[in-house]
Amino acid sequence: MAIVAVIYNIGKDEDLVELEKFKELEDKIKGIVNEKVFLKKQIQILEDALKDKEAELVGLNNKLKTLNEERNSVSARVDLLLELLADIDLAE
Repeated sequence: MAIVAVIYNIGKDEDLVELEKFKELEDKIKGIVNEKVFLKKQIQILEDALKDKEAELVGLNNKLKTLNEERNSVSARVDLLLELLADIDLAE
């Protein structure tokens, strides 16, 4: 009878070890799932930030284009005024 009791207890210990391993596996899987959810949220946040920065970049490029056009216009007008001044000096 004692041998049967020992074998029965060994079986229970093995079951406990298997349950512990199963619990560890379950915890790891839950951790991976939680990490995946977190990473998906982070990806969405980063994608939204990227879209915002791309829109900002388009706006800044348009502003730069406008400023360059204004600079070229002012430069052309200054050149014209300098030519007029040169003509005045020559006329004298």
